[in-house]
Amino acid sequence: MEYTSQELRTFMLKEIEIIQEIIKRMAFNSFMIKGWTVTLVAITLLLKGSPHQAFIAFIPLLVFWYLDAYFLHQERLYRRLYRWVVENRLKTSEYLFDLNAYRFAGEEQSRFRIMFSLTLFSFYGSIFLLIFLYLVLLFGGLG
Repeated sequence: MEYTSQELRTFMLKEIEIIQEIIKRMAFNSFMIKGWTVTLVAITLLLKGSPHQAFIAFIPLLVFWYLDAYFLHQERLYRRLYRWVVENRLKTSEYLFDLNAYRFAGEEQSRFRIMFSLTLFSFYGSIFLLIFLYLVLLFGGLG
């Protein structure tokens, strides 16, 4: 079906609006994950019991680190979709309202690489280092 340029412009604006909302949700999820990471790591370190319980703090750290990389990966895919819509929607009705951003997955870094990007590694790596130092102090004081 052929659409007029005015119809394509209307479709483009609606698609952009939908994609922007998705990107906002991904960024909000990332923000919430960082908050939960700090909260759960602090709670696990404050639990009194065996000194070995402090190792449990690595579990929420690693799980939320991966989840944060997952949402950042999703956000980057949707940013690519956004760019594609802006650049191509007025030329074609191809992929009209197709919000499957996975067609750009080959163009984006893997989740593992994103985990070790500067932004995520600096946040989660510093927490990892603090947990490690806490464990060194905890077990260094026992001997």
